[in-house]
Amino acid sequence: MATVDIRNVRKAFGSVEVLHGVSVEIADSEFVVLVGPSGCGKSTLLRMIAGLENIGAGEIAIGKRVVNTLPPKDRDVAMVFQNYALYPHMTVFDNMAFSLKLANAPAAVMEREVQRAAQILGLEQLLGRYPRQLSGGQRQRVAMGRAIVRNPQVFLFDEPLSNLDAKLRVQMRSEIKALHQRLKVTTIYVTHDQIEAMTMADKIVVMNSGIIEQAGPPLDLYDRPANVFVAGFIGSPAMNMLDGQIVDGHFRASDGVDWLLPSRRTASAGQPLLYGIRPEHLRLDRQGIAANVVLVEPTGSETQVQLRVGARPLTAAFRERITAQPGETLSIIPDPAHIHLFDQSTGLRL
Repeated sequence: MATVDIRNVRKAFGSVEVLHGVSVEIADSEFVVLVGPSGCGKSTLLRMIAGLENIGAGEIAIGKRVVNTLPPKDRDVAMVFQNYALYPHMTVFDNMAFSLKLANAPAAVMEREVQRAAQILGLEQLLGRYPRQLSGGQRQRVAMGRAIVRNPQVFLFDEPLSNLDAKLRVQMRSEIKALHQRLKVTTIYVTHDQIEAMTMADKIVVMNSGIIEQAGPPLDLYDRPANVFVAGFIGSPAMNMLDGQIVDGHFRASDGVDWLLPSRRTASAGQPLLYGIRPEHLRLDRQGIAANVVLVEPTGSETQVQLRVGARPLTAAFRERITAQPGETLSIIPDPAHIHLFDQSTGLRL
């Protein structure tokens, strides 16, 4: 187990720079998720930590040892890939033991380490099978087991659940989190799925276009997003955003509708603002703002309602059952404790 320090790391492919001086500190035993849209640089950064991509500039240190020039086999990391990367002609046992064979480990050590990993992952009855005889979830466990037997300082996961169906994704992310809590190995996990990030991470690093927009505990990013990008990326459904300014003690949207303001604010009257409210922080109130129902989407645990206030689309999420039909009108009001104001020119939270 070790810390991972990423210091002002840059990377370019030809004339295209994909990482612009990224810096982040990852503590010993921490579970860190790199999240962001496709092309943001998260997988490239992970591959640089693993030694699969050269570092253009800056430093990466694992356990206080700078690894910029070390080959992957000497970095003491283990990587789990999106496509499992299992050898089809080898049994589960041989796939899991492969790195130990390359290291010329004694047969007794291979047997002990593979059995230990198989017990952790519930693979004891599958060690004699071949990958083609396994389900997607079982193959992912084998890939994880192959990483575990190496006893690395750092686990690296590159979108490992992307090929699984929805139900199995939920199950596997719980298993990966439970595995981390048991082994306490520093873990860096890449995903584009912000639900995975929220449910698994000790710390989330939100990336966008090769920079870090914000890093911190999941609920900090959810409750106090640093800017408009983080506010829109973290949370599902996404945060509603209205443009406008403060007029007569209210937020007046550009379509002329007045909205409540939070009791504490630093914005001044006339300043161009973006007003953010999450769908779950809109509630029904007879004295609220009239909103036309466009679409009702019951999910079981909540009901998501697509609304239109004037010409502006909004999304609301209600825990209670909503029987409204498209074309009807609801009266909604935002929870003042959960209103976010952003500077319209910089996108920064006020």
